[in-house]
Amino acid sequence: MKVIVCGAGQVGSNIARYLASEGNNVTVIDHSPELIQRISDTLDVQAMVGHASHPDVLESAGAGETDMIIAVTQIDEINMVACEVAHALFKVPTKIARVRNQSYLKPIWADLFSRDHMPIDVIISPEIAVARAIARRLQVPGAFDMIPLADGKVRVVGVLCTESCPVLHTPLRQLTGLFPDLGLEVVAIIRNDRSFIPGGDDQMLPGDEVYFACDNRHLNRAMAAFGHEEVEARRIIILGGGNIGLCLAEELEAKYPQVTARIIEMNRSRAQFVAQRLSRTMVLHGDGLDPEILEEANVRATETVVAVTNDDEGNILSSLLAKRHGAKRAITLINKASYSSLVSPLGIDAVVSPRAITVSNILQHVRRGRIRAVHSLRDGFAEVIEAEALETSAVVNTPLREVKLPSGVIVGAIVRGDEVIIPRPATVIRPKDRVIILATTGQVKKVEKMFAVRLEFF
Repeated sequence: MKVIVCGAGQVGSNIARYLASEGNNVTVIDHSPELIQRISDTLDVQAMVGHASHPDVLESAGAGETDMIIAVTQIDEINMVACEVAHALFKVPTKIARVRNQSYLKPIWADLFSRDHMPIDVIISPEIAVARAIARRLQVPGAFDMIPLADGKVRVVGVLCTESCPVLHTPLRQLTGLFPDLGLEVVAIIRNDRSFIPGGDDQMLPGDEVYFACDNRHLNRAMAAFGHEEVEARRIIILGGGNIGLCLAEELEAKYPQVTARIIEMNRSRAQFVAQRLSRTMVLHGDGLDPEILEEANVRATETVVAVTNDDEGNILSSLLAKRHGAKRAITLINKASYSSLVSPLGIDAVVSPRAITVSNILQHVRRGRIRAVHSLRDGFAEVIEAEALETSAVVNTPLREVKLPSGVIVGAIVRGDEVIIPRPATVIRPKDRVIILATTGQVKKVEKMFAVRLEFF
């Protein structure tokens, strides 16, 4: 597959890295010579300096033979025009654009991106995606990550194993005997910054970060099995009233009436704007690093503080300060990947990476075969994939013990109608089953082929 990526920032470079590692023909365009040089030095891709929306630049990048354009520059208008030019002049089949300005995304303008106007196939809004990811984490207190799959019937959850975890030092194969009626499968362990897919003889140790797949109906019992019985947050403080903070507050007002939220925003005019947009959320003008403002927001009675300003260091410090003044839990937005592994020892409970969330959203539309959903884990260690098994898929009608799954691939759950099946060696995947798989990055292409059944998927 030939792909043009417009933008060599964090999102663009990560998408290019994913696609190039899988043997795709990737060209990256950016107006910054420094970013293009970095891409050329680190990735096996073609890299061009130029403005991604200019027809001559797209032509030089091979747009006439391109299968997909992914426009993720820092400027919405360039992303949109690049897709428009790719469609009008070069007939590029699939066009994906990142659009951050919320005014473009209001429902009243929904027709803007139709084929008759600005034919963009997929619009990615990082602010909305991040807000929804944070809201999901709020649903499962004690989890640092939560991914709903198969229409919410399955959850893939990330938890930290503390000294009080009841299943520490227990071989994973014994979990079925300990919890015979609990639909749960451990699919990944991160230990000392090393990530791996565990086998039946592996054990969980204190400090491990564990991902498991479970039947949503068993989620509370599964969390208790790992020693997490925290109360769901009803009182929340949002530090930062930017686009993400506003989107999160709007999401909470629309879908979580039991939650009371307060926003602390440093910029007075922005605080006034946010207050006008919200109906149930109190907005305070002040600094999240000011203990008096935190007290005014009643931080002592707050279950969760969510820090989502544009300043990573400010988010980390304000989260720690809020916890010191009484907040039970902190969810912190961090853009710099190098910080992610540092903050958990400090006491921050969950980290949100806009880059990783945006990449996951884009990959969902890049993956081939009957792939319904994709989520990238831990800076690209692996992907959680929801795939549909069809009659001619390679994995159907054969016990899993006889299916030659590639190394680095594990089946976490199977959904058949309303039934959630936690796989065992004798389990058989049937046509139309929705299969939840964790695959290390190097094996994703093989998973695509396992669930691809028509010539155009290859």
